[in-house]
Amino acid sequence: MVRKIALEEHFLDPATVEYWWPTMVDVARQKADQLHGRLTDFGEQRLQMMDGTGIARAVLAVAGPGVQAERDAAKAVRAARASNDFLAREVQKRPDRYSGFAHLAMQDPKAAADELERCVRELKFCGAMVNGHTNGKYLDDRSYDPFWERAAALDAPIYLHPADPAAPLQAIAGYNVLARPMWGWGVETGSHALRIICSGVFHRYPKAKLLLGHLGETLPFQLWRFDSRSAPYGWALPKPPSQYLKDNVWVTMSGMYDTPPVRCSLDALGRDHVMFSSDYPFDSDGAGEFMDTVAFDESLRADIAYNNAAKLLGL
Repeated sequence: MVRKIALEEHFLDPATVEYWWPTMVDVARQKADQLHGRLTDFGEQRLQMMDGTGIARAVLAVAGPGVQAERDAAKAVRAARASNDFLAREVQKRPDRYSGFAHLAMQDPKAAADELERCVRELKFCGAMVNGHTNGKYLDDRSYDPFWERAAALDAPIYLHPADPAAPLQAIAGYNVLARPMWGWGVETGSHALRIICSGVFHRYPKAKLLLGHLGETLPFQLWRFDSRSAPYGWALPKPPSQYLKDNVWVTMSGMYDTPPVRCSLDALGRDHVMFSSDYPFDSDGAGEFMDTVAFDESLRADIAYNNAAKLLGL
């Protein structure tokens, strides 16, 4: 069993749980209660799962949408701070097993930047997880420039996690099965990442780092198409889209335990930009076994499972 760091591992706390329950409207109550129990546990259940799958360290983050669903910016700022303080106390109980991603109120870009800095410098968190758009506002918006500038200066990776789109996607209307994890979340999150790239965030802040789950939300598959089709339609940045993906984007396996997409991500982005995660407690079944048995040489297996995350996050 290879030693692992897991990067998309979720929890809930008193400040964020009210935002999570509405996302369970289509989930059977028994299943939702089971998930809630796992999300609020920092002891036996979580550690047993980690021990059974070889996860030496879990980087914990709020289960979405968190305060990004809050309309009151001041309330969101207060709740995010409370959530981060809660997580810091849990991490301090088991600093050998847990690390944290900051939870941020993106309604207020300056407050988000300040809270990110507090979490990195004082709470020793590894970066932040942002759950998609915030009330329809995406991270390419120029009002977020101070946030990206601060994240780059702190060398703090920003993990972009899926969320429901600001408006339902007409192309999949009427097919509820497509709306969330099967397809819709990937379309939404991949498009969000492309907005960040196309807006020039990584040109203005070349040290900024973006993390994507699900092996990059299909983006690694599209590099040639991005490059060949961008210039005729007004691409004006100095590097092609693929280079920003290779330079500024890292991906994790969360929920994608299959050899072909992993190989595609490795070929497209490089072996140091692909990392393990288990997406506990949502898509964790099979994650550890896949990482232990996929047909890679042991050096590559160790890099994906542990070394790349340790280097990127300073663990």
